[in-house]
Amino acid sequence: MRRMGKLKAVGLPHLKAGTHSDGGNLYLQVSASGSASWVFRFWVSQLDPDTCQPLRDKKGKLKGKLREMGLGSTTYVSLAEARESAAECRRLWRKGIDPIEHRRIEKRQAAAEWAKAMTFDECRDAFIASNKAGWKNTKHRDQWLNTLQTYATPVIGAVSVQQVDTAMVMKILEPIWTTKTETATRVRQRIEKILDWAKARGYRSGENPAVWRGHVENLLPKRSKVRTVIHHPALPYADLPVFMAKLRTQPGVGARALEFTVATVARSGQTFLARWPEFDLKNKLWICPADHMKGRREHRVPLNGAALAVLEEMRKLDHQPDGFVFPGAKPGRGLSNMAMDVVLRRMKGAGALTVDAVPHGFRATFKTWASEQTNFARELAEVALAHDVGDATEQAYQRGDLLDKRRRLMDAWGKFASTPPIEKGDKVVALHGP
Repeated sequence: MRRMGKLKAVGLPHLKAGTHSDGGNLYLQVSASGSASWVFRFWVSQLDPDTCQPLRDKKGKLKGKLREMGLGSTTYVSLAEARESAAECRRLWRKGIDPIEHRRIEKRQAAAEWAKAMTFDECRDAFIASNKAGWKNTKHRDQWLNTLQTYATPVIGAVSVQQVDTAMVMKILEPIWTTKTETATRVRQRIEKILDWAKARGYRSGENPAVWRGHVENLLPKRSKVRTVIHHPALPYADLPVFMAKLRTQPGVGARALEFTVATVARSGQTFLARWPEFDLKNKLWICPADHMKGRREHRVPLNGAALAVLEEMRKLDHQPDGFVFPGAKPGRGLSNMAMDVVLRRMKGAGALTVDAVPHGFRATFKTWASEQTNFARELAEVALAHDVGDATEQAYQRGDLLDKRRRLMDAWGKFASTPPIEKGDKVVALHGP
């Protein structure tokens, strides 16, 4: 058996030009200039294509060729490292694997992995581009991009998406979890979605380090412990009739839009986007398109007398048949999304409103009134507000939208909101459901 380990590390600098064997197919080649590099030499036999056995010539010698595989310069590869590499080459060679071809395959695979590798920011941009068509507006897309650019990009933006781990996610969330809990929650949710997308596209593998249930929830305090829930300021329902009477005296399209929003308990966005083709005035119905709704489902709104009165007033204006019900100052544009807030601030400044209130808060006014002052079923108010009712199973079986019953509820709401304040001595009549 040929001896291995012939060379000594201390003697390498003193070797003369030529090829020096260390044993085990490992050689050191020293040039005339004194530079030296490691080489693994091995014989590659020519095989019979039918039997896969080594071929021999007429003299009985094996057919094939001697190959040399460079293992690196002595400047960067020590004797011990060269011996480790040679041992790996011998292991492959004994299995019939050409070490040179094996290394080429590994390099190609590494290059392929590198080519398909994507950073977190690249995945973020691709995810937003592929999903923006399903989002309601550019504002939603901008919110996604801005929050991730602000909080995630400085930590993981340039990191391969495959390398994003729990420690990195926590480095993003921990500094803002107690001070900006709502923002931190959205950032976590968005990171989770992007990492799920990256896994589905083959850019990463393994568990999602941003998933909440069973993972991040165990690393951060509960939201209820660090966040104070702030509800939209709402007008008490007892003050609504007086408020509506004062609102009707306010001039301008913004005041009419607010009056209509209160009467229909719609979200502000539904009112601002409303166009005349959505209304079936003959059947007293507003069919709000799915792309105007938060839940992305078409929503039918029965129109009570208060809402119809506003629509009749708006029809008297010079309007396009397919135009906005509440037009803005610029031709072809809808009302500004701050128009109703401006009306409320103006009324408060003039003393016509004595409490803080925002347009969205009137939905809470309606819900509280329906719960405390009527016998209408709870689900009617929820459907009127375009909320989901019950769990997924219940929703699957409840296919209708309770339109006829909701019409009676909305008529009662409109009558309550339009009824003048009760003077002393007047008889109080409670409103009841069916």
